[in-house]
Order: sequence, then C-alpha cells, then structure tokens
Amino acid sequence: MTFLHEPSSTSFFPFSPSLLSLPTIPLLVLPPSPQAIDQALNILSSGGIVAHATETCYGFACDLTNPEAVARLFAIKKRPKDQPVSALFPSVAEAKKYVSWNDRAEELAVRHLPGPLTLILPRHSNAPVIFLKPVNQQTSKPVNQTVGIRVSSHPLAMEIAQRFGKPLSTTSANLHGQPNSYSAEEILRQFEIKSAQPDLILNSGVLLPTLPSTVIDLTDGKARTQRKGNIS
Repeated sequence: MTFLHEPSSTSFFPFSPSLLSLPTIPLLVLPPSPQAIDQALNILSSGGIVAHATETCYGFACDLTNPEAVARLFAIKKRPKDQPVSALFPSVAEAKKYVSWNDRAEELAVRHLPGPLTLILPRHSNAPVIFLKPVNQQTSKPVNQTVGIRVSSHPLAMEIAQRFGKPLSTTSANLHGQPNSYSAEEILRQFEIKSAQPDLILNSGVLLPTLPSTVIDLTDGKARTQRKGNIS
C-alpha cells in the first residue's frame, strides 16, 4: 500500500503533561471537504487527533504507530490507561496482517464487515507494531496481546483509513464516561473549555443516534459478546 501522507521523523504534536496546562484555543471545525480531509491526514501524520463521523457516532482517530499520539488521545479523553482502544483498518485484508484469523472471524466478517462490528483477536507475534494504549514506561514496548479490529462502513471513515495507510484509533469522541457524540456541537460542548482538545473536528452534520459497535471476543475461536450493538 502506498502511503500518501508519511509521518514526519519527529511529532508535530508531542504529548507532554505541560501541554495540558496551556490556555484553551477555539476548536477547529471544518466540513469534510477534500481540502479538510487532506488537512486531517496531515494532522494525523504529525501525531494529532481528529474527530470524524462513523456509522455509529463521532470518533477520535490517531496514528496507532505513534506512541505519543496514543498517549495524547488517552489524555484528551481521560481514558483509563488499562482500557485499550480498537484499531480502524481500511479492509479486512489489511486487518488480517495484524491478527491471528480464524474461521469464526471469517464468517462474521463476510456477513458484517464493513460495518458496526469489532472483532477481538490475538495479535500476530510478527505483526507490525501498534499501540492500543499508552506505552508501558518500564518496557517502552506495546503490551497488547489482542487487537480489536474495525472496518467502518461510513464513507468518510473509510476514506481516511484508506488514504492514511496505517492503523488508526477508533474510539468515541467523548470524555470517558460521558455520552457518545452524534454531532460536532456535542463534541464542542464536552471539549471547548478543556485544556486538552482534539486538533480538528470534521463536521458531517448530525448523526442518527444509534447503538455502538457490537464487540465480539474471538481470542480462543469461540464467540463471546462483550458489548451488544445492532449486530447480534
């Protein structure tokens, strides 16, 4: 796969606790025009956080190969560090490069992907490195043994994933424990007075409130539903 937006050698948005004390600035909100999508890809390549629509709710995307970006995502959401995020891929074929696939996963993927389904599978021992939660400071290595994979059916999420070329985070664009966001306005209400904010919101309008993605754990080949959504 050809990457149209390669990350810089140093992050433009390095995470540092001192950044959380900076004065707030107005959040950047743009319609998802071709120019704004290009800007979003550049922000992601530089370690930034972008909010965009999915088929369930608005989500936060960051580069999962960049541990500083992942740390910043968790700081913005105030998400507990022991709760990994899922990974957004442009296709099932791309997701298979990161996990140990099985027959049950194939069956569910054929029926429901792209769509609002998250499959949790064992991470390939030789898979490319991704960070699903902040780095373990003692080892400086990823500690995730499983990967929650998502392949979105939303046109914007799909375009971003395809053009970025590397796994992105997919997690609801909200503060931890707060309601999911179905519009840019709802994201603004949660984050406009916070010192830690996303770098860009791509405003696709108001989404129809719906259930989150169904989450199915397939780590041992048996299907265990961890979260119920529209797919049963």
